[in-house]
Amino acid sequence: MRSKFTTAMLAFFLGGLGIHRFYLGQNKLGLFYFIFCWTFIPAFIALIDFFIFIFMSEDHFNYKYNLRTGF
Repeated sequence: MRSKFTTAMLAFFLGGLGIHRFYLGQNKLGLFYFIFCWTFIPAFIALIDFFIFIFMSEDHFNYKYNLRTGF
């Protein structure tokens, strides 16, 4: 089960590399962040992601990232 706090901290400290997206199982998006990390655009987006995760309710986070079933 993924943690909202861990996701937010990964987004803040390692988000420019897309680590938080890999943690959430969004590998394609994580790879996109990693490939373009030299432009610092993913770092800016990760900062926005950080605030989204911080202000997201625990229930919404669990519904969105922990209750998914793979297809």
